[in-house]
Amino acid sequence: MLGPIIGILLALLVALLLFFVLRKGIALVINAVVGVVILYLINLFNVMSLFGLPDIPIDIITVLISALGGIIGVIIVVILHLLGIPL
Repeated sequence: MLGPIIGILLALLVALLLFFVLRKGIALVINAVVGVVILYLINLFNVMSLFGLPDIPIDIITVLISALGGIIGVIIVVILHLLGIPL
C-alpha cells in the first residue's frame, strides 16, 4: 500500500525537477543566442568604426563571453574593446 504512494511522489518530484531544469536551460540558450547575434550585428554594421576602432575580433573568447553573459556579456566585450584591452 505504501509502495505505490512513494512511487507516485517520486515521479512527481522528478517531473518537477525536470521542469525547472529545462525551463532554466531554455532561457540560457536563448540568452546565449541573443548575445552572439548582437556581437555579429555590431561587426556587420561597423559600429566600432564610429569610435575609430576596428571591428571586435570574433574568436573563442569573445564568443564564450557573449554566449555565457548574453547582452551583458556583449556590453562587457564592447567596453573592453573600447578601452583597448585585448581579449
